[in-house]
Amino acid sequence: MQKSFTQKVHEVVKKIPKGKVLTYKEVARRAGNAKASRAVGNILNKNHDPKIPCHRVIRSDGKLGGYNGGTQKKKEILKKEGYIK
Repeated sequence: MQKSFTQKVHEVVKKIPKGKVLTYKEVARRAGNAKASRAVGNILNKNHDPKIPCHRVIRSDGKLGGYNGGTQKKKEILKKEGYIK
């Protein structure tokens, strides 16, 4: 059975190591559709699985982007993980 784009996105995001980030565009590319960065954002916004570290996905311009727990929470987690000094 072929995996859905959502499943592929979750697999890509699960592999982002602590202290590292990928852009929405890069996640989309690795999941098989480089033009689907907005879809990646929508998929991750609905994620509530702690095994999928969606806080490690940021915008291409370096800004943090959204997070279903709030952008302040995303910033705090990324600081704890050492991505933000």
